[in-house]
This record gives sequence, C-alpha cells and structure tokens, in this order.
Amino acid sequence: MKKIGRFLLGFLVIALGLVYLSPIYIMLVNSFKNRAELYENTLALPSSFDFKYYVQAMEKMDFLQSFFNSLFITIVSCLLIVLFSSMTAWMLVRTNDKLSKIIFMTFVATMLIPFQTLMMPLMQFMGKIRDVLGIPMLNTHGGLIFMYIGFGASMAVFLYHGFIKSIPVSLEEAALLDGCSKFGIFWRIVFPLLKPITVTVIILDVIWIWNDYLLPSLVLSDRALRTIPLSTASFFGQFTIQWNLAMAGLTLTIIPVVIFYAAAQKHIIKGVASGSVK
Repeated sequence: MKKIGRFLLGFLVIALGLVYLSPIYIMLVNSFKNRAELYENTLALPSSFDFKYYVQAMEKMDFLQSFFNSLFITIVSCLLIVLFSSMTAWMLVRTNDKLSKIIFMTFVATMLIPFQTLMMPLMQFMGKIRDVLGIPMLNTHGGLIFMYIGFGASMAVFLYHGFIKSIPVSLEEAALLDGCSKFGIFWRIVFPLLKPITVTVIILDVIWIWNDYLLPSLVLSDRALRTIPLSTASFFGQFTIQWNLAMAGLTLTIIPVVIFYAAAQKHIIKGVASGSVK
C-alpha cells in the first residue's frame, strides 16, 4: 500500500508539474511558428526552430532600450526599498513603544489595500506634486521608482521586522559600549546579519517590479522610457494581434528574471520563514 501511495503521489506531482509548465511550453513552441502554423495547431511543435521572430520581436519592442530601462528601475527600486525598509524595521523593533506598534500595524494594514483602488487618486496626487512643487513625478523613471518604494515598503518592513526580533540586543549594546554610533551599529552589526531576509526581499521585489505592467502604464508615456512589460504591449493592436512575435517577446521578457530566480531561490523559504515567525 505504501508503494502504491508513493506511486500515486509521484504521479500527481508530475501531472501538476506538467499542468503548471504547459503555459511555458505553449509560449516557447509558438514563438518559433509563423501565423499560419500557430493558428493551425497551438500545441504542435514548429516546423523549424528559426530565431527570426525573436529578431523581429526585439526590433519592434526596442528591446535593448526597454531592457536597460527595466534594469535601472528594478535595481534602484530594490536597493532603496532594502535601505529604507531595513532601517525602519530596526528602529520599530528596538524602540518597541506604542507609537512604534501603531506604525508597524499601519505598514501591515496597507498590504491589504488593492492597488486598483488607489491608482487614480495616486495619479492625481502625483500630478498636483508636479504642478505645485515643480517635481516631475509623472512620465519619469524617478517618479516611478518613488512609487515603487512606497508600495514595496510594507512587505519589506514586515519581513525585516520579524527577522530583526531574532537578533540579540546584547550585540548592539556591546557595540554601543565600545563607542559605536547608532549608524555604525546598524551597518556594521545588524545589517550583515540580515542577509537571508535581504535576499528574500530583493527576489520578491525583482520579480514584482520587473513584471509589473499596470503602474508603469499609468506613469510612463514616452516611448523612450518604456519598460519591458510596456514594450510587449506593442504586439497587441486594436484589430490585430501578432501572437508569434508576442510569444517571442514574452520569452525574452521572462528569461532574465527566471535566471535570477533560479540562482537565488534557495534563500526564499529560509528568509520568509525567518521573517514571519521569529
């Protein structure tokens, strides 16, 4: 019975794996087909594995420009989220008064608010900042990064907050007695110990920001500022959709984040578990 149970469990796992991987298969095989082949049989293998559709997709997407735009926005946003969120969580944990608890619960509560309920008021507010203060918040990479910091801080503070609780206060007290400043205590003692949760925060934010379409579509309008997800929208016209080029473009879009995720995935479970239960 145990062997039968293991066999059924293994079969179920393989079947579910195939189901989850089926969209990737459909995307890959159809990225090598012409439109006639694609409409004839979506699941069939292409007649030839020709990369000409990838070349056409890169030209239509202006892939290199969009890639570097996404890379810049993702890297800067993640670094600033890590910087501000780790310091915020550390201060909230170490002060541990009523005000700190209220601020922390406010961060947690904002995680429950859907972005769709905020997007139009947010755009109006950013427009007022531009008009009143003269700070360009719309149609700029800086404005988009600023918004990503705001939306990404809640989850990051939550994860850091739980992880910092596991760090003994005695380490910081010893450094303080040795004459280390608050700034030095955080960067020399605390932050190096946050490596597991920092990697987790970076992974989650990279996947989110790299693949995000909605916020950049609201903020960025110039073609030269477009990110990778925005550039893939060029394949979907009002009357026609270039599915084969779209599949090639989507494949190009997910390759960088898949490589990054595969290289750092071992830190996710460890970091999330440490940050949520300790």
